[in-house]
Amino acid sequence: MSRFLDKKYSSLDAYVPGEQPQGKNYIKLNTNESPYPPPPSVAESAAKAAASLQLYSDPECRELRRLLADELDVGVENIILSNGSDEVLNFAFMAFGGGGAAFADVTYGFYPVFANLHHCPSRIIPLRADFTLSPDDYINKGSLIVIANPNAPTGLVISLDEIEYIVKSNPGAVVLIDEAYIDFGGDSAIPLIKKYDNLLVVRTFSKSRSLAGARLGYAIAQSGLIEDLNKIKYSTNPYNVNSMTLAAGYAALKEKDYYARANKNIIAVRDETVKRLRDSGFEVLPSNANFIFTKYPGFDGKMLYTSLKEAGILVRHFPGPRTGDYIRVSIGREDQMDIFVNTAISIVTK
Repeated sequence: MSRFLDKKYSSLDAYVPGEQPQGKNYIKLNTNESPYPPPPSVAESAAKAAASLQLYSDPECRELRRLLADELDVGVENIILSNGSDEVLNFAFMAFGGGGAAFADVTYGFYPVFANLHHCPSRIIPLRADFTLSPDDYINKGSLIVIANPNAPTGLVISLDEIEYIVKSNPGAVVLIDEAYIDFGGDSAIPLIKKYDNLLVVRTFSKSRSLAGARLGYAIAQSGLIEDLNKIKYSTNPYNVNSMTLAAGYAALKEKDYYARANKNIIAVRDETVKRLRDSGFEVLPSNANFIFTKYPGFDGKMLYTSLKEAGILVRHFPGPRTGDYIRVSIGREDQMDIFVNTAISIVTK
C-alpha cells in the first residue's frame, strides 16, 4: 500500500475472487462457471463485432435491451445492462445504501465489500442454524435490503411469497434480489416488479448462459430505479458494455434450446452428485444452484480443500465460524464430478 491512498480506503477488505490457475491443468470447480462453452453462434457474433472495434459501443445497449425486454415481458425502460452483475450491484450500493445495507452473514462476499467501499452502514443478519433465511429479520433494517436467491454459497432459496412479504414490509427501502443462479432453481421475482416500485432484480449471463468471460449482467425494476442506476452509470462509465459482449449476449438470447439443454444437464449432474456424496456420509445442503455446499462430519474443511487441490481439483473454501467446515463445489461435467466424488471420498476415508 502506498502513502497516497486516501485514509478512508486504507482499511478496506477487498473481495477475493476464486483462483484462475495458469499452467497446471486443474479440474476447475471453484468459480461456478458453466462447464459448457457457448454455442458457435455466440463466438461468431462476437468476432463479427470485433471488426468495428474502432467505434464505441452503444451506451444505451438498445438492441440487447429490446430482446431481453421481450423475453422477460417487461419494458425496455425497466432494464439496465452492466459489465457483469457485480457492476450493477456496485451501482445499487452507491445509489441506495446510504441509510444502511442489510444482508445475511453467509452470502455473496461482495456485499460487505460494496457496503464498506461506499461507507454504507452494514446490518449483517445471521441466517438460521440450517442456513435458511427468516423474512421477519429483514424488516426495517436500512435503505437497501440485499438477498441472493438462490443464496451463495449455500444454494438455498426463499419462496416468491417470502420475497413479496419482504418487499411489501419495506416500502421505504429498495429490496434487491440477486438472481445470479435462478435458472438452476427457485422462482424469479421479476413478475413482482410491476406491483412494487422498490423491487430491484439483478441477473447475470455468467452462469446459465456460459458468458462469465464476457462480463454481462443486468437489472430489472420499475423505471424510477433504473433511472437512478443510469445516473450512476453515466457518471462513471457510459460505455460500460463492450461491442463484442453486446453481440455475444444478443446471440446467446437466441439460443434458448441450447442453454435449456445445458442447464438441464447441470441440474441432473448436481442431483446425482448430491446423492453420491450423501450415500458416502457427506452432509450436503439442498442446492438450487449450479454448485453444492458440503462437509464431511469431523473432517476439516480447509484440509479437504487443500487435499483436493493437491489432487488437481479446485473447489472453494470460505474460512469462518459457520462456513469453515464446508467446501463449495461448482457443478462440472459428469466425468469431472465423478473424479471429484471419488477423490473426495478417498480423502475423508483414509
